[in-house]
Amino acid sequence: MADKDTEDLNGLTDDERRKMGRSPDPVLPGQPAPKIDPPGAVRASFWLWLVGGVVLVGGQVFTLAIKQQLIDALIRQSRERGQKVDEAAMANGATTAFWLLLGGSVVFALLVALFAYKAREGTRSARTVLTGFAVACVLFQLGIFYSVPSIIATLLMVIALVLMYLPSVTDYFPKAVRKP
Repeated sequence: MADKDTEDLNGLTDDERRKMGRSPDPVLPGQPAPKIDPPGAVRASFWLWLVGGVVLVGGQVFTLAIKQQLIDALIRQSRERGQKVDEAAMANGATTAFWLLLGGSVVFALLVALFAYKAREGTRSARTVLTGFAVACVLFQLGIFYSVPSIIATLLMVIALVLMYLPSVTDYFPKAVRKP
């Protein structure tokens, strides 16, 4: 038994449902998925999110490729400060940190790609998650670790985020309608 609101929404396009503040119709198994035609700003944002993730992972791969140079510089700086250095332990710790950063960047890039895809479909909560990812990226750059590729990736992600909040795409991300 369908209620009056559900009956009124049958036959509407996804864009018409969005303008009413409703989510697109679900796709049942075996049904072809409807063709998505997001606004240009959302399409551009999607690609910027993906490129940002690739740049982030690429930067970490590059860091891992030059890890020995970085370890040598770290040991040299420690000695210049007069600290006693266990080279093997420092090399081991740095190598572990570089691998963890690479693994984290791959996971982060995959999550960004997933939520960027969902946001391209018009899912408002995916846009919210991406907002959190962009904030985390900026905080990570300011407080913990930064390199040229990670700064570029963060800038791309911030630009992508701004595109998702432009007034021209507001209707594409419907607010949840609460029943009285």
